[in-house]
Amino acid sequence: MIEDIPQAVIFVDDDPELREANVQALQLAGLEVRPFADARSALAAIEASFAGMVVSDIRMPGMDGLELFAQIRAIDPDIPVILISGHADVPMAVGALREGAFDFLAKPFAADHLIAACERALQTRRLVLENRALRAAASAAADSDSPLIGDSPVMARLRDTIAQVAKADIDVLIEGETGSGKELVALLLHRQGPRRGRPFVAVNSGALPETLAEAELFGHERGAVAHGRLEQTGRIQSSNGGTLFLDEIDSMAMGVQAKLLRVLEEREVLPLGAERPRAVDLRVVAAAKRDLQGAIAEGVFREDLFYRLNVVRLRIPPLRERRADIPQLFAHFVDQAKAQVGAPAFVMTDAVRRRLADHDWPGNVRELRNFAFSAVLGLSDGGPRPPMGSTDSLAERVDRFEAAAIEEALGHTAGDIQATMALLALPRKTLYDKMKRHGIKPDAFRARR
Repeated sequence: MIEDIPQAVIFVDDDPELREANVQALQLAGLEVRPFADARSALAAIEASFAGMVVSDIRMPGMDGLELFAQIRAIDPDIPVILISGHADVPMAVGALREGAFDFLAKPFAADHLIAACERALQTRRLVLENRALRAAASAAADSDSPLIGDSPVMARLRDTIAQVAKADIDVLIEGETGSGKELVALLLHRQGPRRGRPFVAVNSGALPETLAEAELFGHERGAVAHGRLEQTGRIQSSNGGTLFLDEIDSMAMGVQAKLLRVLEEREVLPLGAERPRAVDLRVVAAAKRDLQGAIAEGVFREDLFYRLNVVRLRIPPLRERRADIPQLFAHFVDQAKAQVGAPAFVMTDAVRRRLADHDWPGNVRELRNFAFSAVLGLSDGGPRPPMGSTDSLAERVDRFEAAAIEEALGHTAGDIQATMALLALPRKTLYDKMKRHGIKPDAFRARR
């Protein structure tokens, strides 16, 4: 999950009364504020990792607001700076805008204008930092030696266990939900073990109709099955010398399970219609998406087959149990999507960020990959993004996302302000100010009940 970044407004003004009044207004709007009476003290509190923004008066003794702005740009040019100017200082403030200042407010200004400007600046800063984190995560994923992406402790342990078990050349049972990467783990066991370079044969047991499963797995002699004029080598025999991966073994028919048990115990396979069994030398890796002991209790899985497979059991954690890995995985899939669809760039939006942070991902890594491709194509839940050549400013795009988030929350709560405040974690005044600025009327959502 992309964690919430603690943000603050640094407010710099040498006039104590104006400073106190503006700081109070910002705090009442729910913003964290750090006041400073001079620019040098404020500058000492700012480093490249600073997640907030700066509001500064231009005219101050010693270091003025323009010099402070220049020093902040040297630390990180993407830290938003809003300059407060008197009437005579407006030309200087406009010049600072050309140099990259986020905005300026001419005195006297209304408190809600200051609050709105700060909220836009904080949202902009959040998106900048999240896109930096996305690029860093993509770089880390590209540098990883293992296709099992993630730095969470549970994934580090899983990679270590795979490396150890692979060398042992023993049968393995993998448990994991749909989309969690069971076939990838099986492939790693094969590639890191002594059978690498030999066949890796994957069989989706759940996709085999019961009437065809035996012939597909065990093979058959000529004429032993209907429409089977030619001899067919089964998937088990095809994996001789290598690894047989049986996915969704919990879906395998009971009759086929009995024959598979003989293969595991005797290491030989008897094709349909054959008189003698044929020896096979293989490693079996089986995967199940449900609890096999529960399947045994329901009478749909053989207990003796379970104990024969359960030499070593590996559990792949679902994505919801390793949320810290989501940014790195998402970045990896974004890079894949950009390469595949020819997209030149991807910019993290607030809608995508909320989805990554809040969704439980029941489809696990596969669902996250599909979402990354949709996001790159502009087809995610947040709707299409403006094209890269759009003339809309970043502030305008942020405003649009903020309005969409408020409307979505009001739709969920049918216009209930108290519930919307809780859903968005916003104070009442801030929510009303934002609705007013975006022209959103809660009554329109109450009518939808």
